[in-house]
Amino acid sequence: MSPRSLVSLCAALVCALHATPLASAQQKLRDRTQPFHATANDPYTRGGDPALVAAAGYVAFGQPFEFGGEGWDTTRVSRELDAPIIWLETAHLQLGFQLPEIKVDPDDRDKLRVELEQLQLRLPDVDPKTRVLDTWLRAHLMAQRLEAHYTKFCEFLGVKDADFPDGTQLWDTQGKYMGQGPYLGEKGKYEVLVLPSLGQYRAYLNSNYGLTTKKPQRWNIIPRDTLQYAVHLDEGKLKHDAALHNNLIFNLTITYIDGYRHYSYEAPVWLREGMGHWFERANDPRFNTFDSSEGGQADMFNKIDWEPEVVKLIAKGEAPTMAQLVNLRNFAEMGKGHHLATWSIVDFLMRAHPTFVPTLIDRVKGLVNAEFRDDGTALPNVQRETFKELLGWSYGQLDTAWHEFVLANYRTK
Repeated sequence: MSPRSLVSLCAALVCALHATPLASAQQKLRDRTQPFHATANDPYTRGGDPALVAAAGYVAFGQPFEFGGEGWDTTRVSRELDAPIIWLETAHLQLGFQLPEIKVDPDDRDKLRVELEQLQLRLPDVDPKTRVLDTWLRAHLMAQRLEAHYTKFCEFLGVKDADFPDGTQLWDTQGKYMGQGPYLGEKGKYEVLVLPSLGQYRAYLNSNYGLTTKKPQRWNIIPRDTLQYAVHLDEGKLKHDAALHNNLIFNLTITYIDGYRHYSYEAPVWLREGMGHWFERANDPRFNTFDSSEGGQADMFNKIDWEPEVVKLIAKGEAPTMAQLVNLRNFAEMGKGHHLATWSIVDFLMRAHPTFVPTLIDRVKGLVNAEFRDDGTALPNVQRETFKELLGWSYGQLDTAWHEFVLANYRTK
């Protein structure tokens, strides 16, 4: 991730798509003098009741906060797009959602009920048995999911908020460098924006960053030292609730790796993509996300069960080697075999050596040079030395161990 676009298209503002959604029977306006997306009309916090807002874990709910490019905030984004965006700020995230009402997919009902029961503990008016996810409920549910993923990622790395600097002081070069701010090393909270249409999305990116892309965008907002992910629902299958959830998990996993111990250089491509796949597929293997680079098209495939595909890859002698994977320079170089291999190697290491991948991420991030400045030039050596020191393997020996594990443990059909 870096200040870059993925592919270029023309920006256009489609105002006709920005109309306020109709309130369903579950969303009768509490205050007809206020627009639909105003806090006063949220049925689940009962119009922004302070006790319920606090119980839901919101730091800001209805109050403007900085968001997007320099000089932008939530009020300006909503005004410029003429869009009924619901804005929520949690402990670690700043979120903007414009999600249409959808029916609950029967295949997702049981999982959703568990999630809604968790949400009901904090917002009592949530009905876990609902067959419709209205606009406000989707926003609250997604906020719960993404904050939970942040917690899961921290648990994966074995870190907590107190391990990071508060962002007010420079590193004194004593002790372990953990970045420059409290959010995994970034000073600003991680930002997520989900818009319903390509037109709105293009308009937002063009206004904020001068970009003209239709692809989902991870962006480094340097003046505020924060990382953002933006996406629209016309992309792929993202109108499906579970697909959108997976897409956000994939991209935020990569964003969190980038932000860990501060985003000052690129972490290894294979590790970022493999971790994105691993977390995403652990949530739901039906929907998979594939990165591409500027001017490139992601090499995507529709298989749900990846284990037999990896077995075939290895059996045919077509699996990328670890030496090849560590030398990937960007996502455009990744084909189907690379995606399968990066996921499977992370899966193998997490199952056979569960502490290794978190340690590897910790070692490849936060590197500094003799002048105590962030410097990733030692990355190739750090990766190689970490495999050798902790597992006793060269890259060739890793390939052998991975192949043996796959052939002994993966399904073939």
